[in-house]
Amino acid sequence: MSALARWASDPAHSRGRLHVEPGAAERGPRDAFQRDRDRVIHSISFRRLRHKTQVFMAPDGDHFRVRLTHSIEVAQIGRVIARSLGLNEDLTEALCLAHDIGHPPFGHAGEAALKAALMGQGGFDHNGHTLRALMWLESPYPRWRGLNLSWETLEGLAKHNGPVRHPGWALAEADAALPLDLTAHSSLEAQVAAIADDIAYDNHDIDDGLRAGLLSLDAILAVPMIAAGWDAVRARFADCPPDRLVGELVRSQIGAMVNDLIASTRANLAEAGVETAEDVRIAGRCLAAFSPPMREAERVLKRFMYAELYHHPRQLAAADVASRVVAGLFAAYADDPRRLPDGWREALPGDEPGRSRHIADFIAGMTDRYAITRYREQVGEIDLPEGF
Repeated sequence: MSALARWASDPAHSRGRLHVEPGAAERGPRDAFQRDRDRVIHSISFRRLRHKTQVFMAPDGDHFRVRLTHSIEVAQIGRVIARSLGLNEDLTEALCLAHDIGHPPFGHAGEAALKAALMGQGGFDHNGHTLRALMWLESPYPRWRGLNLSWETLEGLAKHNGPVRHPGWALAEADAALPLDLTAHSSLEAQVAAIADDIAYDNHDIDDGLRAGLLSLDAILAVPMIAAGWDAVRARFADCPPDRLVGELVRSQIGAMVNDLIASTRANLAEAGVETAEDVRIAGRCLAAFSPPMREAERVLKRFMYAELYHHPRQLAAADVASRVVAGLFAAYADDPRRLPDGWREALPGDEPGRSRHIADFIAGMTDRYAITRYREQVGEIDLPEGF
């Protein structure tokens, strides 16, 4: 890794972990952020992302993205940006890899169903659940619960979308255990990880949408930024058929966004007079950001994707089935906790809200296919739409 810039997070000056770890050097010459990244990669929660929805729920095709492949792609984009800005690549990568761990099965449809099921018990939020999973539920160590990640990694995950002034119960519990300065801005590494997420799904979802036949090339060319990129690609590869150029379009779009972000962030750092990592947190705004023209172009693209892909009738039909699966599982386990696996049943709290939150923890950790299997066992048969 190249030399760190003055505003980068330095693992030698980490604010530490919830639990002190004597003898850490026995497991190799890694700094705090490298250990965090490795703990995420080796976690069960990370492995389960390979069977969790990104855009398409339990897709038939092997070539569609899932939460795992999306997270790896986000990490690749994040590291490129971090390296160009002199940031800590390992912290950036850890944040990119872990940012979606709190998603329940079936993505946002599953989240909405759990939120409704927990309406009287504080609700459900995938970002808060990411902290909950990594701090309490994922427990590979003998002397404490959780992965015991560094303050900087937990802080970056907590503020995935910026400062948090009204945390939900899960995030509030994490903050009570290890205060994360929720109302301040996060590190530049965390800011980069958040935008790398946007860059990845803005463009890779186009690729998957075209592959699934839910988007057409003609339709996406109605988006000005896409049309301009397509014209540039066609000019460079005039002798190639259009169906060979979609990948090049996606790559060029990612490159344009990354280059814009790097240039704009450098300008913001200079304008704000940032000298240290702490200056980033007290700047009063996100410094890792697109330029105004790119920010507006990206908003137009997002509006198109919501209208034409995420809210496509086939997607809405699949989301309806997914919601019924998650809601049905919650109702079944709440009605008869003896249906829970042994370890989960034995740890079930006797009172609310702990009881319902515990059941939601179990369901949130499920993969799409495991949820479908458990539904058929515990509730009954269900007709799945095309694509499952």
